[in-house]
Amino acid sequence: MADTATLSPEFQIAIPEAIRIAQKWKVGQEFAFLPRDGSVVIVPVPTIDELTGIAEGADTGNYRDRNDRY
Repeated sequence: MADTATLSPEFQIAIPEAIRIAQKWKVGQEFAFLPRDGSVVIVPVPTIDELTGIAEGADTGNYRDRNDRY
């Protein structure tokens, strides 16, 4: 059976410990809530440090121009 949580009167939900551990989520981490076909996906918002270097080795030779923008 899946882990469950109950919405409190203050509209808060405690994320089950097994999920927090499996996802390696930390206290103070920021999350985004994305509506998807009648449900919601919760994803951690990456920090600048986590994004550093993700485009390393990307080919910038075919970068399109921005003449179509106003």
